[in-house]
Amino acid sequence: IINLSSCFLQGILERLDAGEIVIGDGGFVFALEKRGYVKAGPWTPEATVEHPEAVRQLHREFLRAGSNVLQTFTFYASEDKLENRGNYVAEKISCQKVNEAACDIAREVANEGNALVAGGVSQTPSYLSCKDKAEVKAAFRKQLDVFMKKNVDFLIAEYFEHVEEAVWAVEVLKESGKPVAATMCIGPEGDMHGVPPGQCAVQLVKAGASIVGVNCHFDPDTSLETVKLMKEGLQAAKLKAHLMSQPLAFHTPDCGKQGFIDLPEFPFG
Repeated sequence: IINLSSCFLQGILERLDAGEIVIGDGGFVFALEKRGYVKAGPWTPEATVEHPEAVRQLHREFLRAGSNVLQTFTFYASEDKLENRGNYVAEKISCQKVNEAACDIAREVANEGNALVAGGVSQTPSYLSCKDKAEVKAAFRKQLDVFMKKNVDFLIAEYFEHVEEAVWAVEVLKESGKPVAATMCIGPEGDMHGVPPGQCAVQLVKAGASIVGVNCHFDPDTSLETVKLMKEGLQAAKLKAHLMSQPLAFHTPDCGKQGFIDLPEFPFG
C-alpha cells in the first residue's frame, strides 16, 4: 500500500536545506508513564498494541502543538529489550507487532496535519552485554525491516550513550536509502567511553548521518552547549550536517556525566 499523502510532502533534508526550523515531538515514555500507560524502569512501548488510543492521543497533541515530525513510539522496541529482564512483550506480543503498530499510529495522525513520520531505534541490551557487532546490528535491522515495510519518511538513531553503538545503528539505517538522523544522550563530557561530543558528531556523519545532535538526559541549556561542541567538531573536520536537540523539559544543574538518570529521584521524581 502506497501512502499518497506522504508522496507530496517535502522531505526532511529538503526542508532543512531550505533553512526551515523543523519541530519534532518526543518524551513519549515519560508522558505516557505519567498517564499510566508505560512502566517506569523498562520504558518499553507495548502501549502501541495494548493502548493504541493513548499513543494516538499523544501524537495528536504534539501535532496540534506544532510538531512537523511525528516519531514512531519505538523507543526501546528492539527485540532484545522487549525480552530483557523478564519483560513479557517479545513473547506475548512480538517486536514486529509493536513496531508495526507504532508506525501505523504515527502515520495515521501525521496525515491529519501533513507531518513527516520518523522511525526510531535506540541503544540495546545486546551492546551493553558486550554482544558482537553483527548481533547488535541484527537487532536494529529487525526494526528497520518494519520501517521500510511501513514506508516511514526518515530514520532516527536516538538515545545512545556510546558512539560506537550509535555508529553501528546509523550504518544499518543507511541501508534503507532514507535520510538518517542520530542523537546521543550525552552532555559536554562526551559519551560513556570518554569520546568528546565533537568527535562523536564526526563519527556519526562519517557513518552516514545527515542530522546529528543530542536527546534526553540533560536540560535545554546543557544540550545546547553539547550541540555547540558537536558543531565545532564538524567544522574542524570540514564536515557538514544539520543539528538537532531534544532536551529534557526541566533543569538539571545537579546532574553528573550521565545526566538526570544518575539523580536519586530518578525515575519517579
